[in-house]
Amino acid sequence: MTKRTKWIVIGVGVVAVGAIGYLQFTKSKKKGTEVRIENVQKRDLVASVTASGQVTPRTKVDLSADITGKIVALNVKMGDMVKKGQLVLQIDPQQFESQVQRAEAALANARAGLAQANANLSQATKNYQRSAEIKKSNATLISDEQLEQLKTSMEVSQALYEAAHESVKQAEASLKDARWQLSRTNIYAPMSGRVTRLNVENGETAVQGTFNKDAATLMTIADMSVLETKVKVDETDVSRISLGDSAVIQIDAFPDTTFIGRVAEISQSSVRGTTTTTGDQAIDYEVKIRLVNPPADTRQDFSATAKVITDTRTQVLAIPIIALTVRENEELKNTDSVPSSKAPVKQVGKKDVEGVFVVDGTNKVTFRPVKVGIAGEKYFEVLSGVKADERIVGGTYQAIRELKDGAIVREAKQPVQKPGEKKS
Repeated sequence: MTKRTKWIVIGVGVVAVGAIGYLQFTKSKKKGTEVRIENVQKRDLVASVTASGQVTPRTKVDLSADITGKIVALNVKMGDMVKKGQLVLQIDPQQFESQVQRAEAALANARAGLAQANANLSQATKNYQRSAEIKKSNATLISDEQLEQLKTSMEVSQALYEAAHESVKQAEASLKDARWQLSRTNIYAPMSGRVTRLNVENGETAVQGTFNKDAATLMTIADMSVLETKVKVDETDVSRISLGDSAVIQIDAFPDTTFIGRVAEISQSSVRGTTTTTGDQAIDYEVKIRLVNPPADTRQDFSATAKVITDTRTQVLAIPIIALTVRENEELKNTDSVPSSKAPVKQVGKKDVEGVFVVDGTNKVTFRPVKVGIAGEKYFEVLSGVKADERIVGGTYQAIRELKDGAIVREAKQPVQKPGEKKS
């Protein structure tokens, strides 16, 4: 074989080996698991808690009757503005005026009885004192028995006087109660505001609201100048919310507008939640969000959805939420791809760690533990474990769940967007 022929054979061999390697690489790419691949990039993240509720005024009063009687005057209509101290409703006072008159007569009678008892006591006291003086000067003129009878008569008169005095106090209390009930026939507005609920009509009977507050509520007056959204937040999210956190609120009645709010109050005890599919009682906490500049035509009980901003990050490394997965620590290999910083990783279970699958130049994946921070709508803040512009497996959920360390992947083809079609 000549020298020239030898070099030709070597060249052909090199080309053949390269072609075989390329074919094997292409074949391995076609055989790899189809996944979505994304680059680790810096993003702006907003962590939030979303909850639904209703719009309510910060201050409102449910008016109910302290007595039972027929409504003879209803001075307001639904939606009227009222001022504090304005007469809004009157209950028939005839029965209660009669009670006052009877109580006044009983008091006059009791006072007359007290005056009589006082006179009797004064007379009995004088008789006893006079006889005692005579007995003292001449013991034979009045016997001991007579003096004892006079003393007993004085003590009885004293007791009758005290009883009459207590009768007067009882009659005064009865008159005070009768006058109080008469005053309850006139119901005044305890605050300025709008009548947002009116449950009665003129001529109906107002019932005392001792046992059933809802049935006894006559009307509701609310201060609509300051509105809040009351939402129920799950126990797993309420700890992330703080007083003063900003919120974006969507009111169903104004679908094309969003409003700004601030967290004004967080309940310290849970409210009764809905029952889950497993039969357990959901534990929710009530959060009040003060609306900033709500529209004037906002009404009580409008449905609303609040998105409370709990934290923000600007231009931080981020990975897709779907990319984060869990693998057993024992299955992880000691490769050089794990960062040398040895940053602490979040322990999910006794032997589990969170991480992502990093894709190298040959489309081979390596599971790498990561430490994450806040969660945005679609991305996690990543604190350690990956670097900017590294490629990671970003979907699908099914593919990531079944993916193994060291597997070969191939990038899924993105669907061609037609002209005029919006991206999903």
